[in-house]
Amino acid sequence: MPSVVDICNESLDLLGAATITSLTQNSKEARLCNRNFELVRDAVLRAHPWNVAVTRASLPQDAATPPFGFLYQYTLPTQPYCLRVLSFWDSNVNNEQAAYDSNVMYKIEGRKILSNENACNIIYIGRVEDTEQYDSLLSSAIAHRLAAETAYAITGSGTVAQTMNAQYEQRLREAKSIDAMEGYPEQPQADTYTNIRF
Repeated sequence: MPSVVDICNESLDLLGAATITSLTQNSKEARLCNRNFELVRDAVLRAHPWNVAVTRASLPQDAATPPFGFLYQYTLPTQPYCLRVLSFWDSNVNNEQAAYDSNVMYKIEGRKILSNENACNIIYIGRVEDTEQYDSLLSSAIAHRLAAETAYAITGSGTVAQTMNAQYEQRLREAKSIDAMEGYPEQPQADTYTNIRF
């Protein structure tokens, strides 16, 4: 499976740039990859509920409470680090059909979840740092985003940067589509609007 250097080299290949052997080598390409890789990785992971990154956690209440508006607050997880909350789990929702639906009112503020619920069970996207867990399309999507982010710095061409961004969007759509096919497809929850239409 790909290493960070492998993913960086795929992005450099897309740009026709010199490849690297490590993120710490003394080259412009390595410095750009080293500076941008983690930011790009997190952005791509946030962009979709990738199967490899979705996780669940039951959070303890904070001792402190919000000054107004909500009764309770909870600190977002760090193991793995929470990049995006997908759902505040609600036992009243048929999660076999719509795993990320929620009827619970909650708000993310900073690294806190505010809610009136006295228990907090969330489904979230966690930061996956081990690239060996990525499938080939997720790795490629990260490489394409990295190419788009570093294109101008490496090539000096705005046209190349635009082309790389378009290629990233295309690869991201492909990767998301394949990833979403793994597992039982979610079904829309019936509500008043859908009942009226159908």
